[in-house]
Amino acid sequence: MEFAFSDEQEMIRESAESFLADVSDSAAVRVAMASELGHDPELWQRVCSEMVWPAIHIPEEYGGLGLGFVELAILLEQMGRRLFCSPFFASACLATPALLLAGSEEQKTRWLPQLAEGSLTATLAYASNNRNGLDAVQASIREEGDGFVIDGALRQVVDGHSAGLLIVAGRGREGVSLFAVSADTPGISRRLVPTMDQTRKFAEVKFDKVFVAADARLGTPGQGGELLEKVLQLACIALAAEQTGGAQQSLDLTLAYTAERQQFGRAIASFQAIKHRAADMMLEVECARSAAWYAACVAEEVLAANGDQGVAAELPLAAALAKSRCSEAFFHCAAESIQLHGGVGFTWEYDPHLYFKRARASEALFGAPSWHRERIATALLGEYA
Repeated sequence: MEFAFSDEQEMIRESAESFLADVSDSAAVRVAMASELGHDPELWQRVCSEMVWPAIHIPEEYGGLGLGFVELAILLEQMGRRLFCSPFFASACLATPALLLAGSEEQKTRWLPQLAEGSLTATLAYASNNRNGLDAVQASIREEGDGFVIDGALRQVVDGHSAGLLIVAGRGREGVSLFAVSADTPGISRRLVPTMDQTRKFAEVKFDKVFVAADARLGTPGQGGELLEKVLQLACIALAAEQTGGAQQSLDLTLAYTAERQQFGRAIASFQAIKHRAADMMLEVECARSAAWYAACVAEEVLAANGDQGVAAELPLAAALAKSRCSEAFFHCAAESIQLHGGVGFTWEYDPHLYFKRARASEALFGAPSWHRERIATALLGEYA
């Protein structure tokens, strides 16, 4: 498996790094996170029209650029570095993969071009409790007439308060099923939920006897659970790439501060104890990056039309590895950043606390590291885990 970036991928990375450094600095992040929407609509339009990022991994026949998951991960790492506030993660990493994996030709033709141009944002709503994976799916689905009725409350929906399209999971006679439902469908109510990480918005979405047509279902009956598992695994890999960027920026902020902070007549970065802790942070970042890029290469084969099925079969383990490793690396680096900034590390004016909150929130999103390690152990050891 080739881990080196191509010239095109390197160009994508450099343009993303430059653009986000300009539009998503500390001041811009703080303005966006204080708004109810959670992002700057004008900036989002620039992202869609100038950078064309929402289209990056959507096939060309649906208005996309036709690139792969690795290119998506390149963008996510840079977004994580800058805590970029936008509906990109929900639309591109949660909803779009579900449509690519299981959408009918009619569903893809209807929704993907709008997602590619950014005129529509979307998200995944699946969890009704604090459990992980399929155990979190508790919304009820029953057949009625020529469609289905969905009932239940969905929690921790990323950008659920503003998304125009909801990929909804629920349980019915045939097990777990997924539906693509317009957010303005009668019976749907949404409420923004305050969380520790103000840079990413979450909502509670309630379905009160919401009727959806039969053609809104994604995939074939009885396969919704498998589809949701795969979508969540892809989401873990996307989040891992973002966490890697956050860990890198935590290290960069720390190195910059310790290089200028003077104590006993010299920069504290020259002290051996500080060097050791910075070296440990760098080791965490590089290990996380290796796990994230390996998993991104696996995810690329999953979404590719003619992907290597042998590599694609590694998705469950690759996702669990990346999510557990990158979660712990990001939290370690964010916590160390606060400590090495000293007394100002936890003050509002400095940025380390923003990364610390993002690290803690993203650590729990889609399952804590311990849950993912248990899944790895079960896959490798079976009944002996």
